[in-house]
Amino acid sequence: MKRILIISPYFPPANTPDMQRVRMSLPHYRAFGWDPVVLAVDIRFQGAVIEPELLETVPADVRVVKCGALPPRWAKWFLLGTLGLRCWPFLFWRGTRMLRRERFDLILFSNTQFITFTLGPIWKRWFGVPYALDFQDPWRTNYYELPGSRKPPGGWKYQFARLQAFLFEGWCVRGACAAMSVSPMYLEDLRARYPGFKTTPTDVIQFGVSPGDMKHAAALPEPAHRFSRDHGEIHLVYTGASGPVMPHALTVLFVALRQYRELHPESASRFRLHFVGTSYAAPGKAKASVEPIAESCGVGDMVIEVPNRIGYLESLRLQLNADVLLLLGSSDAAYSPSKMYTYFLTGRPMLAVVFRDSVMEMLLDNLNCSFMARFRNDTPKHEAYAEIHRCFDLILNGLQPGTLPERSEAYFKAHFTSNELTRRQCTLFDTGIAGVGKSTPS
Repeated sequence: MKRILIISPYFPPANTPDMQRVRMSLPHYRAFGWDPVVLAVDIRFQGAVIEPELLETVPADVRVVKCGALPPRWAKWFLLGTLGLRCWPFLFWRGTRMLRRERFDLILFSNTQFITFTLGPIWKRWFGVPYALDFQDPWRTNYYELPGSRKPPGGWKYQFARLQAFLFEGWCVRGACAAMSVSPMYLEDLRARYPGFKTTPTDVIQFGVSPGDMKHAAALPEPAHRFSRDHGEIHLVYTGASGPVMPHALTVLFVALRQYRELHPESASRFRLHFVGTSYAAPGKAKASVEPIAESCGVGDMVIEVPNRIGYLESLRLQLNADVLLLLGSSDAAYSPSKMYTYFLTGRPMLAVVFRDSVMEMLLDNLNCSFMARFRNDTPKHEAYAEIHRCFDLILNGLQPGTLPERSEAYFKAHFTSNELTRRQCTLFDTGIAGVGKSTPS
């Protein structure tokens, strides 16, 4: 059996988006010929929100090696705020020791701490072990320079991250034996920047979802954020980051809600829109980002926001409790939210507000699982408002049989379950190492 060393700085019990692919893939790698070993940062140094229940989803027989990192409380003195910078030397030394003593056929970098990708070319040169890259987000991007985009976050830190991308992305990409991404656009951008990358084996592999996670979530106690049913309220729920990430879709939704209330005040009074876990901040440090937009649109009294980050399994529990689930698109056309797959698995009705010609629109069309209000930012939104109003009417009438889209269950199973997506990863790994030959550490 081939052996793969997976670099995932964040790891359970931490609750971060960029370790979810690894976590959900670990139960399946061996079935497709790959024995995984994970190299992660010790939870004491990660500085992430903790969700102990996630540990139950990690197979007990998978080896997880921990390394240190500069503690978060010290990082500000050294201008090293991100985990990738804080842990780079520790990953380097621990990984180097492992590669000297053990045989690995491939190293996979699956995280969004992109500076860790630079370990790939170093270890490849020293030990001859090929490496693969997982682009869950774009490393180098011009998103914030596009017309209509919001101001880049982070000030000089954003500029520093952009400089890192400019200096190191090409070096890492050119040496990779394979690459995968959640969006075809990320790979297209890389091919445009690096012509040699056109011959590198690649695949577009979504995060997908593990049905086992939903079972774990259903067994949890009722979440702290509960829904009142005292007066026939109807609860529309969105979980995960939003606010500044998707202000255009939020504005379309809230303007449509205001218009609907003006037309049908008594019926609309039953709606409650919940936005839970809208930032990555811990409790007590998070700031509301959705409620101010709702206030500006005149529907602040109908919107409830919990801005602090919540647990992954807790978010699934909330989704199961919802009457209707909300999906919001981003002006970044490549945006592909992993929550749409957990949404699908709940079986709950969905309302999506999406940009036309986006990856998200394409995926939802293929899944056929959601009412969709489609819009462009530079044109009138009348059609989107009308679609949202139609959805509100159907919800108030109890979503009678025949009103919901006929979900593409077979397509979902073939493209978005963790077992199938892990199989595709392993096929990509096999293709990648076949192109360079198997290597043995010196």
